[in-house]
Amino acid sequence: MRSLLLLVLISICWADHHLDSYTPTQDRVIHIQENGPRLLVQAEQAKVFSHRGGNVTLPCKFYRNPAAFASGLHKIRIKWTKLTSDYLKEVDVFVSMGYHKKTYGGYQGRVFLKGGGDNDASLVITDLTLEDYGRYKCEVIEGLEDDTAVVALDLQGVVFPYFPRLGRYNLNFLEARQACLDQDAMIASFDQLYEAWRSGLDWCNAGWLSDGSVQYPITRPREPCGGQNTVPGVRNYGFWDKEKSRYDVFCFTSNFNGRFYYLIHPTKLTYDEAVQACLNDGAQIAKVGHIFAAWKLLGYDRCDAGWLADGSVRYPISRPRRRCSPSEAAVRFVGFPDKKHKLYGVYCFRAYN
Repeated sequence: MRSLLLLVLISICWADHHLDSYTPTQDRVIHIQENGPRLLVQAEQAKVFSHRGGNVTLPCKFYRNPAAFASGLHKIRIKWTKLTSDYLKEVDVFVSMGYHKKTYGGYQGRVFLKGGGDNDASLVITDLTLEDYGRYKCEVIEGLEDDTAVVALDLQGVVFPYFPRLGRYNLNFLEARQACLDQDAMIASFDQLYEAWRSGLDWCNAGWLSDGSVQYPITRPREPCGGQNTVPGVRNYGFWDKEKSRYDVFCFTSNFNGRFYYLIHPTKLTYDEAVQACLNDGAQIAKVGHIFAAWKLLGYDRCDAGWLADGSVRYPISRPRRRCSPSEAAVRFVGFPDKKHKLYGVYCFRAYN
């Protein structure tokens, strides 16, 4: 009896000592199973980077106890889904079980398993679109055992603020999302806006983000923009009624497969003449997303104001100089001039097949 009591005391002291010295970390996942086999799923990278039109591999591998699955009665099922801002909803992407494979929605014809080994569940996505941006879940199931890993897909690109001809603070959430699509872009996420702020984006008007929040980035605090004595950061207005509340929007676009250019024309043009001039040149009038992508990703620089598809007039400056955005590199906004009477040049876009 005395020996048993001594053993219990030693066990308690040992446990207390190790609990005091143990510090949990978020990156560490411990799987504990009292009975049965063990299945572990891991992503070698938490985030991968690419661009629109490129190809990418979302890494995922699974590890099993060979002895536990020696019978081979259970087939391995691999399922990829895309996570949404609503954590209760997931979008099916790809499912594989033996010879049976199924692809869903806009991923059809663009995704397949890498097949780098018996334990490789990595997913290859080709011809990336703006909508492919986000977080993906790799789930491996064998019998009663399953485990998951999450990989984020980030795209090279540019965030830009946008408002229509009607003026600032005129878009509800659905209209804001459509406005970005109309300009060869998508509504930006908070992470994309945050990275743009870190890169210097400063904009004093609040805009919708993809999660339904309304925010704006400030690098130079000043009185009209939250106060001069406030710290720089992304200001958060919170979540508003998606149908009734009206703000601007932050859009995101990436590399394009085509040519963006200023059309050399003997005369300045009205809006309708500009549209036709691009068509006559085998192109279309460029969109706002095109000019921002060309400026940010290609370093496009032109000190000539030109029409764009939404009826705005802008010009991209990557090398600041006198009379051409002397203080900073930017896409300069002239406004939404009268389409019938004001004359400007035009920016065109010719897509590559």
